[in-house]
This record gives sequence, structure tokens and C-alpha cells, in this order.
Amino acid sequence: MATEFFRSDAPGDVAIKMTPSDKGRLEVYLDGDKIFDRKEAGAFPDLSKVNELKMAIAEKLFELEEA
Repeated sequence: MATEFFRSDAPGDVAIKMTPSDKGRLEVYLDGDKIFDRKEAGAFPDLSKVNELKMAIAEKLFELEEA
């Protein structure tokens, strides 16, 4: 998933930190807002969800560049 985030063609830079946790916990935060939680979703993200998260990151980077 981190590889997909880094492949983004969005302008700017993004820091990604993935830290393993207990019981397969996976949360993705963007600018302090949780955009994915494996526990709430009930499963790890499929490729479609990864692409959706990647787009959210690209949109945020675009907003930051425009500011």
C-alpha cells in the first residue's frame, strides 16, 4: 500500500509511516484525519480502496500546493 501511495503523480511530498500494531490493526491518517480503519472496514483494503486512499492523498497535496 505504501508503494502505491508513493507512486502518486501528485505534486509535492508526503511522509508515510506504517507501524505494525496488535491484531492486524491498520489505520491510515491524512493530515490528522483518519481516512481508513481496518477494524471499522472489517477487512484490509482491496486495490479499489487503495486507489481511493491514493486519490485522497493526491487531492490533499494539490490543496497544499495551491495554498
